[in-house]
Amino acid sequence: MFQTASDSELKQLLKEVLTETLNEQRELLYEVFTDVLEDVGLAKAIREGQQTKQVDRGEVFNLFE
Repeated sequence: MFQTASDSELKQLLKEVLTETLNEQRELLYEVFTDVLEDVGLAKAIREGQQTKQVDRGEVFNLFE
């Protein structure tokens, strides 16, 4: 009644499904990857900022003038 697939057949099928999904969802994957990179960069900036001295808010805004 039921036909079972071998490990190699399942592995090949999984590869095909993943390849097809990644090709069809390329834009979504790009957006997710971009968001992850931005989050990593923000986390790094926060950690670096926590290790530097604090400055007055006015000093920061003076830099923009």
